[in-house]
Parts: sequence; C-alpha cells; structure tokens
Amino acid sequence: MVSLKELAKEELILPGNASCAGCTTNLSVKLALKALGKKTIFVVPACCTSVLQGVFPLSSLNIPVLNVPFASTGAAASGVVAGLRAQGIEDIAVVGWAGDGGTVDIGIQALSGAAERGTDFIYVCYDNEAYGNTGMQRSGSTPLGAWTTTTPKGKAESKKDMPLIMAAHKIPYIATLSPSYPTDFIEKFQKAKEIRGTKYLHILGPCPPGWRTDPSISVEMGRLAVQTGSWTLFEIEKGTFSISTLSTQFLDKTKRKPVQNYLEKQGRFRHLTPQEINRIQLKIDETWEYYSKINQTKICP
Repeated sequence: MVSLKELAKEELILPGNASCAGCTTNLSVKLALKALGKKTIFVVPACCTSVLQGVFPLSSLNIPVLNVPFASTGAAASGVVAGLRAQGIEDIAVVGWAGDGGTVDIGIQALSGAAERGTDFIYVCYDNEAYGNTGMQRSGSTPLGAWTTTTPKGKAESKKDMPLIMAAHKIPYIATLSPSYPTDFIEKFQKAKEIRGTKYLHILGPCPPGWRTDPSISVEMGRLAVQTGSWTLFEIEKGTFSISTLSTQFLDKTKRKPVQNYLEKQGRFRHLTPQEINRIQLKIDETWEYYSKINQTKICP
C-alpha cells in the first residue's frame, strides 16, 4: 500500500498551465509523475495535454516531452525506447500519453503494433470520452446516449472496450484508473513501471466543458462513475482479470448507486428520457454480471 506522505515533494507539473478549470487530466499527470519520478519521457500526440503542456519556453512539464502526430504515439514511443536501449539506457520510463480519440480511434494501429512487438513502455489513455481538444466530437470511447457536437441527439452506440481489446494482445499488464482515487492510481503506475513489456493504463478523465459539469465537482464525478458501476477499477495481469479492491464491493448490485445519480449531473445527458436512462442502467448491470463471471480468472492464455 502506497503512502502519499512518502511520495517525492518535487512537482514535475508546474502551476499556471493552460488546462481548463477542473481538468482531471492535469491531476492525472501530476499523480502519474509522482509515481514515475523525473526519469520519465512523455510521448504526446495532438490532444488536451498538448495544451496543458504549453509551448517552449513556457512548458509546464519538468520532464522531456516529444510531441508527435495524432496517429503515431505507439510508433514514436517505440522509437524512443529503441534509441534509449541503443545507448544502454534502461532506467527511464517511456510513456505514451494520449486521449481517447488518439487511442481508441486514430492511434489504435500504432498502439496495436507496439503491443505486438512487446515494446517496453507504458501507454496511457486518458479518456474524457470525446475529442476534447477540437470541440468535443464523438469518439469510439463516447458512451451510449452522450451528447457531443457530432451526436446532438445522443450517441447511438456503446463505448468501445479498449482494455479488453488490449487484453487480446496478451500484454503483461492492463489497468483502469481514476484520479479520484489517488492511492489506487499511483500504485498501478508504480506496478506498471516495474513490469517489462507493453503496459496499458486507461484513465477515466471527467471533463467539465465536454461533460457540461461544474468544474468544482470533477473529483466527485470520478467517484460517482465508480460508485454507480459506470467505471470499474480492475487489472489484467498476465492474462488474469481481477477487480480492484475499491470496486470489489460493487459486485453486489445493491451496493451500486443508481446510474441516474451520475448522469443527472452532466449536461451531456440532459436530453435522455427515463426509458433511455433505464437502458443504460441495464447495460451496466449486464457488464457487472460478466465481470462477476471472469473475476479472478485467466481470460487470455
């Protein structure tokens, strides 16, 4: 169990950056760098982190950052790893840090290739469930029913299950995270750092402008996502699926809050009818039935 008091005091993300008020990506970067330390290189495609990071000489990240084209995170990070290894350097964590658009859609080819090669790096998808940096267009990670600028009546399709897609690549470590639970978040990053091969971490990142929520409740939204079962904290280590301690209690359906508690705080779901909300609730319950069947079992040989 990690103790927050034992973490380094040095801040590797500096204040005064250009992120939006209530941005959980900002918090996620802060926590990730607390876990990884200064010997870290970020590989960042076009995304909100490009804005947060800022432009030299006003960058807010006190580590090396390589900015790359939208589709190339997995490939570019593989090149960074290869370059370091050619110099005999193996104590630097290389992190591909991309949004959901740059992961589940535009960047999935390069990520899949890196995973197939077993590139020794951490790939992070921070998921605000739309193309946040370009105006909140629908992505493959946008959930069922959500308003975006390209789904004004609500998305008709369900969210793509990227962690299980990555599990099919048989990589050694996959985890879901939320910055609203910092201890679990940091422990998973620290574990990923110690494992060799491709590691995939998927972070839920509430986004006040895109989700149409008050910036002051971003952390609350992350907790509600977990408490309603809309977002499950789990790990897949060497093919074995296990629900994280913070989410284990929600295997009992009666412990989960109604999804309406989560949806009603978000303007992007304001148009939903009671019938549509019930459909989303049923989808969550079906997912948890599946999780209960595979929990603590090897899902990838």
